[in-house]
Amino acid sequence: MAKNLFYKFLLWRERRIKEKHFVLLVSFLVGICTAASAIVLKQLIHLIQSILTRNMDVSEANYLLLLYPVIGILLAGLFVKYIVRDDISHGVTKILYAISQRKSRIKPHNMWSSLAASSVTIGLGGSVGAEAPIVLTGAAIGSNLGRFFRMEQKTLMLLVGCGAAGAIAGIFKAPIAGLVFVIEVLMLDLTMTSVMPLLISSVTAATVSYIFTGTEAMFKFSQTEVFEIGRIPYVLLLGIFCGMLSLYVTRMMNKLEGALGKLIYWKKFLLCALILSVLIFLFPPLYGEGYDTIASLLNGQHGHLMDKSLFYGITNSYWGVLIFLLLILLTKVFASSATNGGGGCGGIFAPSLYLGCILGFMFAHTFNYFDFTRDLSEKNFALLGMAGVMSGVMHAPLTGVFLIAELTGGYDLFLPLMMVSISSYLTIIMFEPHSIYSMRLAQKGKLLTHHKDKAVLTLLKTDSVIEKDFLTVHPDMTLGDVVKVIARSGRNAFPVIDKDGLLLGVVQLDDIRNIMFRPELYDRFRVSKFMVSVPAKIVVNTPMEKVMQTFDDTKAWNLPVVDESGRYIGYMSKSKIFNSYREVLVDNFSGD
Repeated sequence: MAKNLFYKFLLWRERRIKEKHFVLLVSFLVGICTAASAIVLKQLIHLIQSILTRNMDVSEANYLLLLYPVIGILLAGLFVKYIVRDDISHGVTKILYAISQRKSRIKPHNMWSSLAASSVTIGLGGSVGAEAPIVLTGAAIGSNLGRFFRMEQKTLMLLVGCGAAGAIAGIFKAPIAGLVFVIEVLMLDLTMTSVMPLLISSVTAATVSYIFTGTEAMFKFSQTEVFEIGRIPYVLLLGIFCGMLSLYVTRMMNKLEGALGKLIYWKKFLLCALILSVLIFLFPPLYGEGYDTIASLLNGQHGHLMDKSLFYGITNSYWGVLIFLLLILLTKVFASSATNGGGGCGGIFAPSLYLGCILGFMFAHTFNYFDFTRDLSEKNFALLGMAGVMSGVMHAPLTGVFLIAELTGGYDLFLPLMMVSISSYLTIIMFEPHSIYSMRLAQKGKLLTHHKDKAVLTLLKTDSVIEKDFLTVHPDMTLGDVVKVIARSGRNAFPVIDKDGLLLGVVQLDDIRNIMFRPELYDRFRVSKFMVSVPAKIVVNTPMEKVMQTFDDTKAWNLPVVDESGRYIGYMSKSKIFNSYREVLVDNFSGD
């Protein structure tokens, strides 16, 4: 009965509501749902943290910090392993993969599983951020709402972007940053048909957050020192430092993740639990998202950084503060990797803001020690550092600028925010062409990009362009046998395979045309004598961009496809690829 009513509704909607208008309605729903998810996640994290830490003594070490994070990643890991039974880490990378390889389809459990796992992970002290999980949650909401209403793939991709934009806008109260994030990080093209749904989701999510959590910016920041033009060289230099720190974070996190991925689950958990608990015990600011530390530095209250630690009381030392913060700067990436590697669920969003704030503060704090630069604003540079590191790690300078401006209300620093973001971005792309989110997919050739030709090639599947109607021959067959095969074939190339199916070479019709009509030679020549080697072999599942590069390098029109062990599978032809290219272009990018 319910199904029949739903189908009647779909038919009514098709008759009464134009597709483009219905997309706007769905994007509004996506904005409401993603904002609600963001609010629930933030409240859960703060509730757990307040219950666990409210009675801690700020003047001495707290040994419970050795225990809480371990319990958090254990519970989250068991939840994912035995209840969800699916990998929910790397939230933004999963969205990029869904857009590039899964026709924008995200599994339904992602609408709640990341939310549950990350609230436990971060609430109990995991050193990661809640933003990537909530972005995956928002994207999953958009994807599944679109599927629920039976919307086509192009619209589904747009709704995934709407969910991500709404998540960023909802959790940070930053609608413009949400829109820009989708364009820069998720790499969706901004067109006239996509801008309105994205804006509606972003504005709706931010409005819902304003209603339930107030209109104040997430971090209270009051600019008491006006930015002066003479500070520009320092801003650009800070941008370079931010770019180098971003490179350190990206490369180190990738290496740690690769090393931990080789261990079995319980070994990995024990190692990560040890690293995480020791680091958080020694450096309590590593506990959770680190937003308390950011708020302290933005308001000039660095005297509380060493509360609840073994180092309480040494903040009066000018260099003591710097050394403490430098150790945090170097170890944060280990704490974040251990959190996710040990079974926790979280993202790099908050750690990027955290590291940037510390770096900016340290930069100004260090230069102010010397007489000739004693007037750099530590608060302002802490704010600039946040934009710089976020821009570098995410390869998203506009997101860094708008997010920090909306997050703190620091609109008066818009010019230096742009300078430090661009400087950081230009620094890191000299060494690392892809962001921490996209590098894993880019290495496998599975990343959708703004470059339309590359995007279409990414969407093309190898299986869809392999032709299997090429008749094969064997090396011991005679010319007469080959002529009989030719008579049954519509092709002019005949792959030569052995008894194990390995590709040995190819017989080209043009090469034997002068002898194939001479019956007296049919028993004298065997395939092994007149076959030739192929100009190149394409290994199955090779990214299409590399396949096209191989065609260009060899000047061939047809190339054989083999598996990893060299067994023949079929052929690829340029004509087939071009036909498939046109089909994908029409299906996915028409109307842009």
